[in-house]
Amino acid sequence: QVQLVESGGGLVQPGGSLRLSCAASRTIRMINTMGWYRQTPGNQRELVASITSSGSQTYVDSVKGRFSISRDNAKNTVYLQMNGLKPEDTAVYYCTALFWGDNYWGQGTQVTVSS
Repeated sequence: QVQLVESGGGLVQPGGSLRLSCAASRTIRMINTMGWYRQTPGNQRELVASITSSGSQTYVDSVKGRFSISRDNAKNTVYLQMNGLKPEDTAVYYCTALFWGDNYWGQGTQVTVSS
């Protein structure tokens, strides 16, 4: 079982930056894949970025060049650096972990991009 706690969300103006953090309850070296999803009301959750235990990264096209996912194994933490934020990035962002074939989810952190 994996517990995930997100932090770092908030209100930012268009063009601004935020860094989201996801702290895991166990070493992320044992978690196959970790990632970030986002969801707005009435929409399905969208995979924003993912990173494997070997460091391979994927991004949804809309955030390529603006977002970067990284991990700190010593701190059991995964980060999502978000630059050049746009209003359409506004959503609740959820950290997820794929472990032993099951997905685990954090509670989510709100990101609002507005002037």
